[in-house]
Amino acid sequence: MKLWPGRSLTITPDRGKEFAKVQCLTDKFGTPFYFPDPHSPWQRGTNENTNGLLREYLPKGTDLDSITDRRIQAYAEQMNNRPRKCLGWKTPYEIFFNVVLHLI
Repeated sequence: MKLWPGRSLTITPDRGKEFAKVQCLTDKFGTPFYFPDPHSPWQRGTNENTNGLLREYLPKGTDLDSITDRRIQAYAEQMNNRPRKCLGWKTPYEIFFNVVLHLI
């Protein structure tokens, strides 16, 4: 949130208890939090889309103990190099490194 001063950002987390003290985060970062309604995955579209992409590599029911760290890293690299419509058909890596390189 410090990377984009003055830009209006919001955060839409799931409804987990780890966000019970959300007001502290809102006060600290000045970023509004919106909680989706229960059983409404369409309210967190990018997250749900990313979960779907992950399921291409790790279908539900996959024994994660059988997946090596190297394989997990390969999946992450493939996902982060995949163009996304929500990013103007750029990859998450492109967006991240464009932001980071401007900080150096």
